Amino acid sequence: MIKNVIVGQSGGPTAAINASLCGVYQAAVECGANKVYGMLNGIQGFLEGRYIDLSEHIKDSLDAELLKRTPASFLGSCRYKLPDLEGNEDTYKKIFSMLDEMEIGAFVYIGGNDSMDTIDKLSKYAISIDSPIRFMGCPKTVDNDLALTDHTPGYGSAAKYIAVTMKELIRDSFTIDFKQGMCTIVEIMGRDAGWLTGAAALSEDDDCYGPDLIYLPEIPFDIHMFRDKVGKLLKEKRSVVVAVSEGIHTADGTYVCQLGGGSDFVDAFGHKQLTGTATYLAGYIAGEFGCKTRAIEFSILQRAGSHVASITDIMEAMEAGAASIRAAFDGETAKMVVFERYSQEPYINVTALKDVSKIANEARTVPREWVNEDGDYVTEEFIQYAKPLIQGELTTIYAGGLPRHLAVPEGLRER
Repeated sequence: MIKNVIVGQSGGPTAAINASLCGVYQAAVECGANKVYGMLNGIQGFLEGRYIDLSEHIKDSLDAELLKRTPASFLGSCRYKLPDLEGNEDTYKKIFSMLDEMEIGAFVYIGGNDSMDTIDKLSKYAISIDSPIRFMGCPKTVDNDLALTDHTPGYGSAAKYIAVTMKELIRDSFTIDFKQGMCTIVEIMGRDAGWLTGAAALSEDDDCYGPDLIYLPEIPFDIHMFRDKVGKLLKEKRSVVVAVSEGIHTADGTYVCQLGGGSDFVDAFGHKQLTGTATYLAGYIAGEFGCKTRAIEFSILQRAGSHVASITDIMEAMEAGAASIRAAFDGETAKMVVFERYSQEPYINVTALKDVSKIANEARTVPREWVNEDGDYVTEEFIQYAKPLIQGELTTIYAGGLPRHLAVPEGLRER
């Protein structure tokens, strides 16, 4: 019988990550856990002895409702790569000693590819020492690039934010008639996968043209073809709007943002910070055509926009969290909760379990057939895939004219 549960959040936040945390907490209580602990700043913070009792923060149904509507990671996050077991056993001994002292029976980590690497390593060590602790991965990433799942919690809300904001930007772009025309370049998250950037196409409707061009990192970027496309469009219309993934790159693998300098920052998992793609391309187009240009970088806004969260995404995120705990109480370990889409119309999505070792450090990209032949827009198949995930709105709870969130734990405020 599992006595206590611990849960952590890792990697970049989403508008739905706290809904998964809420699902974990509520399901753990329903399953009979005595205590549900939350790691502060993920496994890195746990190694420093930093964690909280979640019952002191989620005291009633209102707190749970606020948590579901709270952006960013309530428990804080980290980008900490656990060392390989060989030659680093002391790290694992410390973690398991702490878990045993806290009488932990189930460990849930909410995160993406790198977070599943953590679950994979911990579960393998647990098996090697015959530990009864069960380790479960709960999916989270706006990038939507986890393997073996139809989609991931967090993507639907980020896609909705992108579609809504693109619709507003496109409308604004036609406000002033610049004689040489105007080109707006919008940079959207996506290092290796273009799921988020493709969501810009969802802005197209009876009252919106949608973006003119969409470029994903799955297709090598040809800057001369890009120039010619924009030049042709500027002759046909007064305003051109282009959506680009931050990770678009030329045929030789050079990131477009690197053409303009970019950042040298690299995180613990070896990921180079990508920024400046829109700025570089806007300057390039201005130099080529002498037109007005704007570079807009959505950056972290697309993952923090809880005020336009998809209720479909929020409810699925809660279910993913609850399913991870129920699986642990049923004896499962070394697994991640995945989504399987059984029907498109009506949209029916169910949870299942997959071995985390087959998911960790893998990336699922947009299928080539979901991008047009020229590589500058997504197909109708992509749109039909993404559209159900942005449906519905979660009513925002306001106080003093502003959205109300669950207060940040003191253990995060003091650092």
